[in-house]
Order: sequence, then structure tokens, then C-alpha cells
Amino acid sequence: MSRTTEPAPNAPPAPSHRPSKAVYRRRRIVVFGALAVVLGLLVGAGVYADRALGAPVPFAVPAIDDPEPIAAEATVVVEPGFGTWAVGATGFDGFMAAGGEDTPMPMASIAKVVTALLVLQEHPVGEGEAGPEIAYTGADVDIYWDMVAQNGSVAPVVAGSSLSLVESLEAMMLPSGNNYSISLANWAFGSVDAYVDRANAWLAEQGLAQTRIADSSGLSLANVSTAADLVRLGGIALRDPVLADIVATQSVEIPELGTIENTNGLLGTHGVDGIKTGTTDDAANLLFSADVAVDDEQVTLVGVVLGGETHAAVRGAVAALVDSIGPGFRTVDALESGRPLAAYATPWGQTATARATEGVSVLVWSDTAVDVAVEADPLHLADAGDEVGTATVTAGGEVVTVPLELDASLDDPGTWWRLTNPGGLDEGAAAVQPSPRPTPSG
Repeated sequence: MSRTTEPAPNAPPAPSHRPSKAVYRRRRIVVFGALAVVLGLLVGAGVYADRALGAPVPFAVPAIDDPEPIAAEATVVVEPGFGTWAVGATGFDGFMAAGGEDTPMPMASIAKVVTALLVLQEHPVGEGEAGPEIAYTGADVDIYWDMVAQNGSVAPVVAGSSLSLVESLEAMMLPSGNNYSISLANWAFGSVDAYVDRANAWLAEQGLAQTRIADSSGLSLANVSTAADLVRLGGIALRDPVLADIVATQSVEIPELGTIENTNGLLGTHGVDGIKTGTTDDAANLLFSADVAVDDEQVTLVGVVLGGETHAAVRGAVAALVDSIGPGFRTVDALESGRPLAAYATPWGQTATARATEGVSVLVWSDTAVDVAVEADPLHLADAGDEVGTATVTAGGEVVTVPLELDASLDDPGTWWRLTNPGGLDEGAAAVQPSPRPTPSG
């Protein structure tokens, strides 16, 4: 038989097994707080990852290899020791050497160089051609005898003969025929006076401000110039192939006149191949050109000596000038193709080198320094073959610029390096950004 136990009067209630509301609240706080921390960490990690993966990579600053300037000892020039003089070279600025080069002096028959240039300007002749025919008359014979009476240099002329323009110029330039300078001025310009006006205007156009022409022959002492101007005039003459060929000729056979000899006794020696003698009552002059060999190249000197006592003294001075100046030219290999000139290294271990894309050799004289200045850009990301800077070679007035090319790529460091190197990222660099990350599929 069962027995029911009744609770004792006034006994406390039995404990309940359900959590109270306060306990529920505490548990919710703990759970949601933990979730908030986890979410915060996840959000923070996401922000960090996004920033790290999207930040520009730092610059790779080049370590530049700037070559030392190249120079040699100064060339010792054997100077004339008299008169005024100057020597330049085609393709070079200024003079190799000079003395009294801005002092005006009578130039005598060197003035015929201007006559020849302006006649050829009025009546151009193609290289290898003879030019128009010129008829000579009794008036030209009278000019011949007038020049003889003035003790001027002449070349024979025959009334009724006909010479080509080139033959006429040869008769004027080689034996320094004053009579032919007058006959050519009359033929080309109508009169010597008209020629003189044109000649002085042309000199002004060429910037030969210290040169004055008084006649077509140079017989007058009023035909004056400076050594500096005459070197420039010689350069202009050599640029005319017809005139350059004439002044390099030692002798020529002209049927109507016979053999015509050049008065320049240095032709064919010491590399001399022009240009014009000049003689006054008091002095001898020579405007000259000479070719000197430098390795596989050839340099043309243009110079003048004014005011020598005799032509022999002037020839000796010019020979010494040429022989002392020529060895002072040299070829300098300033830069070889492929030479490394800047090195790059990234914080994530990649390296690349900027190299010269071509070699540079320069021709210099005496102690002219050859300098190479290197400029290379700081880089973020770059591909092999990119142009990243320049090497500038300077030698006197010559300047050559060569591009620098990268020999290897500087690639993005990748996700892992970015996430593990927060201090290695340059957040302020506004340059090449990494490629966008692909959106996951799925």
C-alpha cells in the first residue's frame, strides 16, 4: 500500500532547475561580446589585408655607377713665333691654338677665295662639271698688262680664247692670277665695283665682321681680315666641292694656257691640301688645310699664318703647327654597349641592372675631358627592357645621350610578402599599383 508524504507545514519551496533571467542576460553578454571580438578581429584583419594587398610597393632606389672623367695631358703646339695665326678643325668648336687671331692684317691674294666663292654662287657648277664657257677678248689682255705693270701676279690670257669657268678659276687660284680675278668679276657681276659691294654684303651675312674686301684680287692693302675670320672662311671654301678640288691641285694643263702651277709649296706634304697663298710687299701669308689621320678617321685642320717675312718661313711654321697639332687628336671609348650603370634591389629580394643600350666613342683633342653623367629613375614595378634613365657623354661641345635599359623585371612581391611586411609598404607612394586580385569564382 502506498503512502503519500505530505509536505511539512511552512516548508520552503523546492529549488527550480530553470536559469533565471539574470543568468540569461549574463550569458548573452558573454556570447555576443565574444562574437563582437571575433568579428572585430575579422573586420580588422580584412581591412589590414585589403590595405596591405592594395598598397603601392616601395621604390627601388638605384645605386648609380658614375664613370670617372677621362682626360689626357695637354698637347704642346709649336707656335710660329711671328705674325698672327690660328688653327681650327672641321667639326670642332673654337681653335686648337691661336695667337693674335683678332688682329686685322692685310690678307693679299687670300681675298681671291671670296672671289671664287661668289662667282660660283652666281654660276653654280656641279661636281665633276666644267661650267659655262667664258670668252676672253683684247680687254682681258689689257687687264693682264695692267697687272704686270703693278707688279701683281698674273696668268696668261689669249684674246679670242674660250675657257670654262673651272679653267678660269684654276687660272685665278693656282698661280694667283690677279688678271683672272678681275675678268671673272666683270663677267659675273658686271664690274669690280659691283663685285666689291656684293662681297662685303656676303661677308656680313656670313658673320665675318672683321673682313673687308677692296678689290677682287687682294692687291690693295685695304683687303684686310683676322686669323679668326680667315679660318672660318677656309671652312666655307672647303664645303664647296668644286673649289676644294681646285685648291688641292698642284698643277693643271689648260690647252690655251699651258701648264699652270699652284703657288702653295706645301701641297702634298704634311697632309696639306689647300688653300691659298697671299703676298704683300711686306709679308707672306698662307691659308691652309691639312688632313691628319686619327685611328680609322681623318680630321681636317683649317688654319692661317699671316705676316711672315718669307713664304719659306710661313711654310716652316705651318708644317710645325700641323705636325704638333695632329698627334693631339685621339679617339676615346667613353661608353661601351651593355655597360651596367645603375643597380636596383627591392626589399623582397629582386635585383635588376640598368645598362647602356649602345656604345659611344668620341674624337677629342688635347686635354679635352670626356665625362659621362648617369641619371636613373627610382622604380616601383618595371619590366625587362624598360627605359629607366640616360647616360650623357660630354666631350667639349659634343653631347651624346644614350638610353639605359633594365635587364630584368621588378615584379610585384605577391600576397604573402605584402601580408607579412606591413612596414615594407610605401603607403604614400602614388605610383605603379599592383595588378587587381582576381575575384574568386564559385
